[in-house]
Parts: sequence; C-alpha cells; structure tokens
Amino acid sequence: MNTPYNHTKATLALAKASFRSIMRSPSAVVFTLAFPLIFILIFGFLGGSGIRIHLAVAPGSDLQNPVIKALEQTDVIDLEKDKTAADIQQLLEKGKIAGVIDVHKNSVPQPAYLADVKYTSASVDKGNILKSVLKNLMYTLNYRDLKPSVAEIKESTVHGRNYRTIDFILPGQLGFSLLSTGVFGTAFIFFSLRQTLVIKRFFATPVKRASIVLGEGIARIGFALLGAMFIILVGHFFFQFTLIHGLVTILNMLVLSVIGLIVFMGFGFVVSGIARSESTIPPIANIITLPQFLLSGTFFSIDLFPSWLQPISRALPLTYLNDAMRQVAFEGAGLWDVKLQILIMLIWGIGIYALAVKVFKWE
Repeated sequence: MNTPYNHTKATLALAKASFRSIMRSPSAVVFTLAFPLIFILIFGFLGGSGIRIHLAVAPGSDLQNPVIKALEQTDVIDLEKDKTAADIQQLLEKGKIAGVIDVHKNSVPQPAYLADVKYTSASVDKGNILKSVLKNLMYTLNYRDLKPSVAEIKESTVHGRNYRTIDFILPGQLGFSLLSTGVFGTAFIFFSLRQTLVIKRFFATPVKRASIVLGEGIARIGFALLGAMFIILVGHFFFQFTLIHGLVTILNMLVLSVIGLIVFMGFGFVVSGIARSESTIPPIANIITLPQFLLSGTFFSIDLFPSWLQPISRALPLTYLNDAMRQVAFEGAGLWDVKLQILIMLIWGIGIYALAVKVFKWE
C-alpha cells in the first residue's frame, strides 16, 4: 500500500534546510544582528536626546499673554494646546512631553502673570533643556531693557519612568533588522532558487508550492525571532532598555516582530519577481528599504522632520512597527492597545502580497 505524501514533513524539512542556509549566510547575520547591534552600542554608550521639546499647555490656561507668545516663537519648543488634563498626566508619566505650563493673571500688579510649570522625571534631559529655555525667556521678559516684571515661574516635578535614548533607538533598530531580513533575505533566496533551477526540480516531486513558501517563511521567522531576542536582551541587560512587563512585553514584541516580518517578506517576493539578475536585487531592494530606514523614526522622531515630509513618513509600514514596539516596551501597552498600528501593517501586507502574486515567478 502506498503511503500518502506527508506535506507537513516536507515543509518542516525545507524550513530546516533553509534555516541552516541562513545561519551560514554572512549577509543575513550582518543585516539581522551586526548592523542593529552596532547602532545600539553606539547610541547606548553615547546617550543624547532630540532637540525638539514638547510642552503642553494646561486646560484653562490663559493663552493671550507674553509667556505663551514668547514660547510660540521659540524654535525648540512645540506647544500642545489641545490636551486634556488626564492626557497630560499620562504623557508626563511616560516622558512623552517635557512638561506642562499653566499661565494665569496674578492678583497683584507685579508680576502681571504667574506660570506654573510641571516637569517630568521620565525625561530629565529634555526637562533640563526646557528649564534652560524658560529661564532665558523669563530673563528676556522681566529684566532685559529694564522692563517691569511681567511673569514669574513656579516649578514642580511629576515623577515617571526614566526615558533613555536606548528606549527610542532599540525598537527602531529591531524594525530595521526585520525589514532587512524580510526584503533582502527573501528576494535573494527565491531568486537564487529560481536561477539554480531548484524550484523547477521541486516541481518534479510531490512538494506543493505552498510548502516551499511556508518552509522558507518558517525558517526566516525563526531566524528573525532569534535575532530579535538577542537585540532585546542585549539592550535590556547592558543598557537598561525598558521592558515594563518583563516577559509579557518581550512576547508582545516578538508577536509584532512576526507580523512585521511577514509584511516585509511580501516586499522581498516582489523584488525577486521583478529582478532580472542577481545584481539588480540590491538597487531595487534599497529603493524599498532606504526610505523606510531613514524616514520611519529609526533614529529620530518623525516630529523633527519638515511638515511636508511627515505625511510620507506616516504612510510607511516600518513607522507603525516602530511605534507599536515603543508603546509596548516603554508604555506597557498590550497588543490590543496598538491595534491601529497592527491594522495598518496588515493592510500593507494585503496590498503587497496582492502585488507579489502578480509579479512573482516560479521559473
């Protein structure tokens, strides 16, 4: 009696063989582990912060006064006037804003206004910059040119988690690792399998096309998850990368990694389908990866970009993966809390796989 062909066993065998091939590939190791790790080490040791400071204006604050007017003219300050008290408290505790200011008229003639400022301990570096800006602003308003005293600042601090540079950089580097693995790895391997007639030989066997794709996918996901675990653990134990809920946070980040990688593999299938030779793969893949690497908040917040460029940044799938990773790691968000980011990545996935089906070639 003939034993029916075991497609599951074939898929796992292909996955095992592909995983071994990936582990022996220098380029795979470099893009998945070496490059992200180098950037993490550099930013982990250097520290530093952005130069754009977000300052919320308390609800009910007087907006028509010299203090607010002067802050509006200050390049490094972004005033946020539409936040509720509850939103402001959460943003302070998470270090997403450097402080909140409440300006109101004084009951005595001088100074004319009182400004209550709350800083956050979750972002000490930005808080110190804000203090310096406010100090210079008060000097300009009150003392320069011997003007009468206009305003007085009363300061306090809201305590929250310490937001380090690594908390911003590491999720971006993890996203870059997944993007590189998905696009370059998938494009090269399937083009090579087609060029060396390996896929054609598979067609002479009972192996299904789905088994080939699934086997490669399992191998690439397994390798990417190992890389993600390595990056997360190095960041946490050597540079105090924040993992709010410990193991649960790591698992959530790994789930996001799988979703991101599956989407990025779709780009790899498209590249392998339209490439005419192996030498054309890097230029085509770079057209896809470089804009996302530079514009998706990998190194800097997209809020620092010119206003005309920000909509482009917010249209890229890597932007939403990076944002979801940061919310899960530092803010303690669950997967349901980042459902919008996941939904947008899935929409990208549906679109890119629809295109991949049209351009992908088996032979």
